[in-house]
This record gives sequence, C-alpha cells and structure tokens, in this order.
Amino acid sequence: MKVGIPKGLLYYKYHPFIITFFSELGAEVITSEETNKSILDLGVKHCVDEACLPVKIFHGHAASLKDKCDLILIPRIMQLRKNEFICPKFCGLPEMVLNSIEDMPAAITEPIYATSKKDLYRWAQSAGRKITSNSFKIKQSYKKAYDNQMIHTTGVKDDSNDIKIALVGHPYNIYDSFINMELISKLSELGVSVETMEFTHDFLINLEINNLYKRPFWTFARENYGFSVNAVKEKRIDGIIYVSSFNCGTDSIIIELIKDKIGSFPFLTLKLDEHTGEAGIYTRLEAFTDMLERRMKNESNLSAHG
Repeated sequence: MKVGIPKGLLYYKYHPFIITFFSELGAEVITSEETNKSILDLGVKHCVDEACLPVKIFHGHAASLKDKCDLILIPRIMQLRKNEFICPKFCGLPEMVLNSIEDMPAAITEPIYATSKKDLYRWAQSAGRKITSNSFKIKQSYKKAYDNQMIHTTGVKDDSNDIKIALVGHPYNIYDSFINMELISKLSELGVSVETMEFTHDFLINLEINNLYKRPFWTFARENYGFSVNAVKEKRIDGIIYVSSFNCGTDSIIIELIKDKIGSFPFLTLKLDEHTGEAGIYTRLEAFTDMLERRMKNESNLSAHG
C-alpha cells in the first residue's frame, strides 16, 4: 500500500515519527516534494481564500499526492501538551482538504492527542489498522517511530556572528524555506546568527509563562512567548524576528504580549502570504540588521566612555 505524506504544517517537526511508523508497517511512503511555486499555486487554487499561507500550502501538498497514493495522511492534531491546544485549523484540516479537493484517496484523519505515549499509541493503533490487522506489528512500529522522534533534533543555534537574533514563529514558517524565502540563509549572508526556540528548556519557557496573568491556550503561543522573553532576559540576543502568517489570530495576540514585556528591545515582524515579495523581505532584513549594528556600536561607545 502506498501512503501519501504531505510535507506541510507540522511535518517539519514530526516527520521522523510519521515516516518511520508507516514504513515499519510495510507501507510504501510517498512524500510530496519540497514546497515550491507549483505546490503553492495548487494550494491557492484548492483552498479557501481566508486560510493562512501554511494551510493553503498544505492543500497544495495534498493535491499533488492525490493520484500517487492509496491512502493519505491528513493529521488532525488536537493536543501536543495537556491543557493546551493547537490552532483550530488543525482540528478541521481533514474536512477542509477533503471538501476542497476532488477525487482524494482514502484518508487517515483520526484525532491525534500526543499528550502522553499512551494517548499517541491509541492514534497509532487506529491509523495502523488501515494498513495491517497485526497488532504486534503496529506496536513495534509505534515504538520504533517514537524512539526515532525522540532522538531527532530540530532547531538552529549559530554563534558564529557578532549579531545574534531570536527567530520566532510556528515551525512551518521557520523551517519551510520556500514560505520564508530562504530567511535563515539571508540572515547568514547579512552576518546575523540565528537561535530558535528548541534550545530553550521547557522549564525556562514555563517560568516566563507563569508571569502572565493567564496561561496561553495555544501551545505555540506559550513556546514563542517564553522563548522570546527568556532570550531577552538572559541577553543572548540583540533582536527578535517574528515570522508570522497573515491572518494568524494567535500570532497577533502573542506578538503584542511579547512587545509589551520587552519594551523598546529591537523587534521585527515579518508577515507572510502568497503575495509577499522576496525583495521587500530582504530590504526589511537589511534595514533591521543595520539598525542592530548601529545600536551595538552606540552601546559599546557608551560603555567605553562610561
């Protein structure tokens, strides 16, 4: 059996688990290509206008796979942590895709609660039965997939340049280089080192969250707020770049919370949609980098004369 895996949304974070699980079950795993212009065009064609860019791109990945597989994974991710949820678009993603794209193959759409190994195993049992009735094989495939996910590391932490920024945003905006127009490479060319959320311990993120009057409802909101505030507090960075999708409701709230906490600390928001131009992004990055350089020079001059 051929199982199609769209390379969109949280594929960037959880692909070791997904690919290992279905491969170990004996399925032939077919992934879509890396995000590109034709994937984007397919997504825009099939998705509702109001959706954010990453959701449109997921539609493009799904549409590109529909004639290449017998079964397609459209993950309905509900929870990654207890008492926290994912964006509502994740909960309704299967309905969005299956009602927007004609002639789709059978789909795996069971809700994913990844709050514990036991909860995630329930999903694996349900999804695995679409490929094999052998419960022992499903259990072994799940164990191997879980182990592969645990040893997989994502994230960027580069200390090679004098200017250091925190790159903040949802994983699919940070790690899909087509969506963000090779942002990390562009920053490297400008002599800027990047740090992402994965290198800040959960304990430190939660310490910052405890200072909020109310705990964030969304997982990514908690992570992005805690990481940003902690990085500023510990003076690891000179600025923050927040990569956000146009129309993202959770980002609009969390960006304001971060700005309120860090005051006048350098902060650049990059809003992305299908019309965002590469030249405009690069110009804004250059201006932000120039500002950081001037700021650092002024601070070093002040400390030298102080």
